[in-house]
Amino acid sequence: MDTHRRVSGTDHGGSFNPAFEGDSISTKNDEKMARSTEIIQEEKQDGSPERDTWGNPIEFLLSCISMSVGLGNVWRFPSTAFKNGGGAFLIPYIIVLLFIGKPLYFLEMILGQFSSRGSVKVWAVSPIVKGIGYGQAMSTWFVVTYYCCLMALTTFYFFASFAPVLPWTVCDASWAEDNCYSAADTLNAANTTLFGYNVTDAFSNVTDIFFNDTDIVTANLTGKVSSAEQYLYNAVLKKSFNIDDGLGIPDWQLVLCLLFSWLIICLILIKGIASSGKVAYFTAIFPYVVLFTLLVRGVTLDGASEGILYFIRPQWEKLFLPEVWYAAVTQCFFSLSIGFGPIIMFSSFNPFRHNIYRDALIVSLMDTFTSVLAGVTIFAILGNLAYESGKDIETVVTAGVGLAFISYPETIAKFDFVPQFFAVLFFLMLFTLGVGSAASLTGCVITVICDALPHIKRWKITSVTCAVGFLLGLVYVTPGGQFVLEVVDAFGGGFIIFVMAIIETVAIAWIYGLRRFLKDVEFMLGIRLSRYWQFSWGLFIPISLLGIFVYSLFQFPTFQEGDYIFPTSLVGSGWVLAVAALLQIPCWGAFVVYHQKRGTSLMERFWNSFRPSDSWGPKDPKLRAEWISFVQDTPDVEFIPEPIKRFFGAICPEVLSSRFRTVEMNQTEKGNTKPHRVEYNSYRTSSELNLSNIKPI
Repeated sequence: MDTHRRVSGTDHGGSFNPAFEGDSISTKNDEKMARSTEIIQEEKQDGSPERDTWGNPIEFLLSCISMSVGLGNVWRFPSTAFKNGGGAFLIPYIIVLLFIGKPLYFLEMILGQFSSRGSVKVWAVSPIVKGIGYGQAMSTWFVVTYYCCLMALTTFYFFASFAPVLPWTVCDASWAEDNCYSAADTLNAANTTLFGYNVTDAFSNVTDIFFNDTDIVTANLTGKVSSAEQYLYNAVLKKSFNIDDGLGIPDWQLVLCLLFSWLIICLILIKGIASSGKVAYFTAIFPYVVLFTLLVRGVTLDGASEGILYFIRPQWEKLFLPEVWYAAVTQCFFSLSIGFGPIIMFSSFNPFRHNIYRDALIVSLMDTFTSVLAGVTIFAILGNLAYESGKDIETVVTAGVGLAFISYPETIAKFDFVPQFFAVLFFLMLFTLGVGSAASLTGCVITVICDALPHIKRWKITSVTCAVGFLLGLVYVTPGGQFVLEVVDAFGGGFIIFVMAIIETVAIAWIYGLRRFLKDVEFMLGIRLSRYWQFSWGLFIPISLLGIFVYSLFQFPTFQEGDYIFPTSLVGSGWVLAVAALLQIPCWGAFVVYHQKRGTSLMERFWNSFRPSDSWGPKDPKLRAEWISFVQDTPDVEFIPEPIKRFFGAICPEVLSSRFRTVEMNQTEKGNTKPHRVEYNSYRTSSELNLSNIKPI
């Protein structure tokens, strides 16, 4: 996408960036500087500590990659692609990424860096929708509580992988049922000895397979359940068939794993970005080492090519189904962490001139690359599993949690060389991916609390937040916890975020004004954004997301597992979570209107609550003064191309002129009378926003 680079002032907001070097724009009005300085002084008088900054620009980029590249890329993307047409899913996903995912990611980066505020205080841009920040924080908290449960499962499997024989490869009598068959029964007979342990002895009770000289021939497995699946549900989760009699008691082993996960997150966040930024070097890079290792191993397995072809071969008839596009949007939101708040939080710690235009492009491309890389790796391995078991690929893929904790362990057990090594490596990678995303989500919630309670030390808030997260997470490690997880994921991680993303985009593009926003970007980054961004923010994102949201309401899923339908009380609890988060918008809107100082009547205070607060803008006084001068001297971005405007102007001048809603008035300047016009779509008077809306023609 083309952009036009401009000089937008000196860099008083952070480290030198040669990409933005240029002549400074001087302030023309000392009164504006004084007013700007006064606002900054008022902000500092509230006792807020100085905001942290990244120790290195690379830390910000790696932290964004670590946040966006998570568990969803490893198991959710391939599973979603599998259910929605394989290669045909990639087409809507790429379109959604280009016109929804990447623009929203960049928009949230801009908001955070321009204002140096967290996901709540940033809504000084339009105080009436301040509740977006709190609603996003609540949704983020809902998600992170069950996200750490997945990390607890990963921790459990990680330690179990050190056993002489991988425990999910045998049908242990303590948890196996009569229909259990071993996940390692299709191993070559020549490879049945490991570390001196005769694995064949452990499988001596298996009667539905037989060996020939070199191959393993699998007999009829109808009605059988793999040991890997029974190990997950019976030995690890101890999952109940229903929750009619309650959720049950938390499993002590998973409780310890959950505690370990929260301790790691707490240690990462205890010192803020000073510690989390350093950890990002590992959490962002290590997963790629493991993924490439598994990819090399996977593509060399028998049947891998069939699995890869299944992943990329399109089913074109599914391209026209609305649910495929809905799945593409939900995957994009889940993967990039759009609408949750961490992107705004991370970018708020940047220097004012940092090149987030470049970073947004890198992160979105890396996220897509990782999803495709994980998809190729997974389907290569699943192709081998289908080849050796004699099943179709459709029957060996288990969506959701099963893909990571059933299909992967089954496949790793079939590795010829030390499967324990690959199991340890894989689950360490999963935990690393989970830590990067969970730490980012939790850090966003902590930042919201720290901004609201600036006098309490951050380490205390971090410790209490992690402790509460651990206690809430206990519900997910009960026998009925997976039922709760599914409901919380649907409402907390999907439904709420859709609404928040729609209101967020409308608030910036239509309430604050796309022209204003584009000027702010031009001042901060020195580039005039192309019509691609104007179209995405102004039209495509609000309309498409609204359409998808309405579709999802009419196609809202029935919560059931097999023939068991979830209790009404559980589903009702999900609606309570959604309503509680969405109510933040009208409640905080009413609070803002009540405390609005601009205006005397209720209606005046109401309409003034849509306008940016006096403190909105760059925090640095010099930058703020330059920004005020810049937006006065810079012409508005025209959304209609000049040839089209001339065409309509020639045919019907009234249509074009009415668009600007201009009025002529006289103003005496140095004894001369000059025509002026007021553009009501531009900035307001300097008494309200320190900007003049009167421009000479």
